[in-house]
Amino acid sequence: MALLSLAVAALSLISLGVWWSTADVSALLLGVGGLLCAGAIFRSARISTFLKIFMVIFGVEVVLFGGVFLLSLSSQWPESLNVYKLPDSVPLTVAMFGILVWAISHLKVVRSITAIADRYFDCATITQARIWPLPRFVVSERRLAIATVAFLVVLNQAQVAISVRLSFFNRDWFNALQNKDGATFWSLLYTVFLFWAAIYIASAIVEFIAQSILIIRWRRWLTEHYVGRWLDGSTHYRMGLKGLNTDNPDQRIAEDVNRFIDGGSVGYGIYSYSILLISTLSSLVSFAVILWTLSADFTIPGTDIAVPGFLFWVALVYSAVGTLITHIIGRSLVGLYFERQRFEADFRFSLARLREYSEQIALLKGEGAERRLSMGRFGRIFDNYLKIVERRKRLMAFTSTYGQISPFIPYIVAAPFYFAGKIQLGVMTQTAGAFGRVEAALGFFVSYYTSLADFKAVLDRLSSFDAAIDQAHAMERANAIATPPSIAGEIAISNLDLALPDGRVIVMNAQLTLNPGEALLLSGHSGSGKSTLFRAVSGIWPFGAGSISVPAGATVMLLPQKPYIPIGTLRNAVTYPQDPVGFDDAALRKALENALMAPFIERLDEEDNWSQRLSGGEQQRLAVARALLARPDWLFLDEATSALDEPTEAALYRVLADALPGTTVVSIGHRSTLAAFHQRRVVMEKNADGIYTPVEHVTSAAAE
Repeated sequence: MALLSLAVAALSLISLGVWWSTADVSALLLGVGGLLCAGAIFRSARISTFLKIFMVIFGVEVVLFGGVFLLSLSSQWPESLNVYKLPDSVPLTVAMFGILVWAISHLKVVRSITAIADRYFDCATITQARIWPLPRFVVSERRLAIATVAFLVVLNQAQVAISVRLSFFNRDWFNALQNKDGATFWSLLYTVFLFWAAIYIASAIVEFIAQSILIIRWRRWLTEHYVGRWLDGSTHYRMGLKGLNTDNPDQRIAEDVNRFIDGGSVGYGIYSYSILLISTLSSLVSFAVILWTLSADFTIPGTDIAVPGFLFWVALVYSAVGTLITHIIGRSLVGLYFERQRFEADFRFSLARLREYSEQIALLKGEGAERRLSMGRFGRIFDNYLKIVERRKRLMAFTSTYGQISPFIPYIVAAPFYFAGKIQLGVMTQTAGAFGRVEAALGFFVSYYTSLADFKAVLDRLSSFDAAIDQAHAMERANAIATPPSIAGEIAISNLDLALPDGRVIVMNAQLTLNPGEALLLSGHSGSGKSTLFRAVSGIWPFGAGSISVPAGATVMLLPQKPYIPIGTLRNAVTYPQDPVGFDDAALRKALENALMAPFIERLDEEDNWSQRLSGGEQQRLAVARALLARPDWLFLDEATSALDEPTEAALYRVLADALPGTTVVSIGHRSTLAAFHQRRVVMEKNADGIYTPVEHVTSAAAE
């Protein structure tokens, strides 16, 4: 950035020298604007990477366009190329763009946007890509993304330049119509319009392909990023424990990420707005110069008072008033859109839960209650929708009126000059077209206010999701449970206190040693902290203090009372969370057979929602099959056989002992029959203060 800043500064000083010798005002403006732009570029080393792309583009364009402009002022410019001279305002325009990008980088909302966008443009991911007709090549994802954005920005600027050229074609073409000049009419059509229109169409197709590839790659990376942040280190679990502000994280990842990047089917995203703003600003400057020139001698209607660039000032005032009124009417839409996303996601989630627990609902005859609850949730969507309709109704009434009046203003102002014969029809139509482009650019927020409000709601949802993940990470860092590696090979629990998410202490001063090869049964009243103790040993419970030592490299597996079974093939369900390719069919068949799941052996590759197809007991037996495949060093069973009858439970414990001789089994259970399969028994006993502590009990087997 420093080198580019020096290049822009050098060009600006040369421009000031040209102004000193020629008194050319455009050279003076470029010199001053260029120096300001050079300063902005120099100070932009620490701004967002995404915005830095635009800074570099504009800085390079200042040097290129400024050099061409200064060359055109000298005697070195060929007269034959005078028709191709750039408008004097172009280098100054891109310099002002650079200053504007640096200025908006300090806005709070822009920083929130770029904080999310920069993750992609700063990533270190290596990927493969192919640009036709070149062969596939290896490149970093960030470089490919930066190059694509730069290409799209330059392409968009070229499209604006074509629009400006076609504006002059439009003027000359209508003049030819008015003058009945057939030769000029057809010549302009074939040599100007068809040529530039074909280029514009080709550029639009190329732009569509490039932006589509950029968007889907960006979405893929950002989705993977959020899924990783949400899942890594059991963050999702801690977020749920603490009840952080993360309603429907599935929607935030699946839908809000897409809408943040491209807006989906309902609006615009960061890419769309970035390119749209560049196009809008380019159109504003380009057509403002045309409009200023065309209306340089226009007078205020009904008077002889001439105002330089009269129509430009009309467009500016008209758009400013429209923007202010639009914001006053529609500012509450951001909050309403935020609520709409939450209500919609809550409703979809409740329907998904209804499908998941359809059997339980049917057994309880709960259809009426579910209908009432579902329609109650939809009622919030209904009320929110009506509020949005009410607000948008007012907004639409104003913006529609605004849009209907806008096209007639330039004709009304220019008509007296046309009727007096001072301007031709082509000039009048060009004036109207330029006014429309300038007014549309200045009225950007009027035209896009609704979608901007929706985008702001999406931004707020992703930002709050990030904040919740950060809180969960902070919760883990604040965890006072030390986990030093065990030297003697046992799991040692020392001075352990465990608390609930609300801060209430549930287990205090736990002192317990789990010896390898010695099965232990943990029992106690419901709510005494048995499962919490297991989760602390597994490393996912963040509320507590003390020490839990686990042998280095030891594998710990916990089977809960209700196991998680993913949707898919039974093969995936049995091997979860490991990849099924790591197990041959013989191992899977043996595991299912030992877990008393032989009838399902022939259904390994059958896809289904197995959590609904299997009974509670079958789900627990499937979890035992997982343990037989995983062969952990330590296996914790948290009432993992509670849905089984006692003979089946006993059979499974014998299978675990025979098939996993190197695995130490630790169980939570209430049945007295479990004592026969464990050498030790620990009971969670309640102290006088109502807090529980694990206490060793001598089993009858040990006493003998």
